[in-house]
Amino acid sequence: MQKDDFLSDEFLKQFKTGEDLNNILKQIQKRGIEKMLEGELDGHLGYEKHQTSDNPNTRNGYSNKKVRTSFGASEIQVPRDRDGSFNPMIVPKRDSMVDGIENVIVSLYAKGMSNSDIEEQIREVYNFEVSTSTISRITEKVSADIVAWQNRPLEPVYLIVWMDGIVFKVRENSKVINKTVYIAVGLRRDGKKEVLGLWLGKNESAAFWMSVLTDIKARGTEDILITATDNLNGFTETINNVFPESKTQICVVHQIRNASRYVVWKDKKAFTADMKHIYNAPNQEAAKAALEDFASKWDSKYSYAVKSWKDNWEDLTVFFEFPLEIRKIIYTTNLIENLNGKIRKYTKNKLSFPTDEAVMKSVYLAVREATKKWSMPIRHWGIVLNQFLTIYEKRVRL
Repeated sequence: MQKDDFLSDEFLKQFKTGEDLNNILKQIQKRGIEKMLEGELDGHLGYEKHQTSDNPNTRNGYSNKKVRTSFGASEIQVPRDRDGSFNPMIVPKRDSMVDGIENVIVSLYAKGMSNSDIEEQIREVYNFEVSTSTISRITEKVSADIVAWQNRPLEPVYLIVWMDGIVFKVRENSKVINKTVYIAVGLRRDGKKEVLGLWLGKNESAAFWMSVLTDIKARGTEDILITATDNLNGFTETINNVFPESKTQICVVHQIRNASRYVVWKDKKAFTADMKHIYNAPNQEAAKAALEDFASKWDSKYSYAVKSWKDNWEDLTVFFEFPLEIRKIIYTTNLIENLNGKIRKYTKNKLSFPTDEAVMKSVYLAVREATKKWSMPIRHWGIVLNQFLTIYEKRVRL
């Protein structure tokens, strides 16, 4: 068969099954890899095959190499140079796996599969063996990506930053303890969301958030217009110490959960309905009146819940200062809680993590998977941007 006939109609007609198709695609991929290797060597030597050159380093035949790809194992011919300095990028020396299958392994790991599960999946789907140690080596490469990503420069201004923590069990000194991955998500001036970073600490605290905010500032962020947080004690003061002009909105959903925690089941429906009148009020004055009605009805029975509304009132009602479209995106931390839910989904198979590095690697990969579709501005972005420009023109244009 001539090479020109490789993809002719007559040639393709002989393939009737999925296995036949996989075999032909495998051959096409094999030839494609070999062609790319030839091109890499041309670039390395500075001249193409059959051309003359003053370069003392010349082609020196081929070596056979078995590689693993998404179509299974193949044996390819790798061109060599005389002084042995050629190290191809597509299949590096001492490596037997093409990037495509490595990406598959990383993706499966990101979705919460264990190394042994990935090993079995690769064997069943791609029909070749890859050891758990090889899988570990591949996923370890992610650690360098995390360092680069965690230290990348940030935008000078974020319109909104949502902040929250998610707890994982991590082994430390022969014990399994709770540790918190702190997450910050920013709304940029182009309307797109961006995860600013991941930070690992022990129990969530305002003191640790101080180090997070300091890191965000050190990486180039000069101003945050609005922060959306849970009602962690001391959080607002911590934010104002680093970004003194930022407005802090405590998450209303967190407040509702906390206030309802000690309410008996038979009262919960009426209790939550009365709270709804507070945060659904058209303005702060109406909300204050709804709070007074709420207090007069429930204070004798659930004084703690009423007190929690009154103690946090200033930070719970910041959203009333803004137009309706901005209110909807700041009065809850739903956006970051949805992200946390996806992280939980990807990491649910991991009951605990052996090291800090392991939990950070898993959460980073889960974030990478969960944010793949964050390519468009938020809904009604044109209206929201105009509202921000009207209120904060000088700061938005910083």
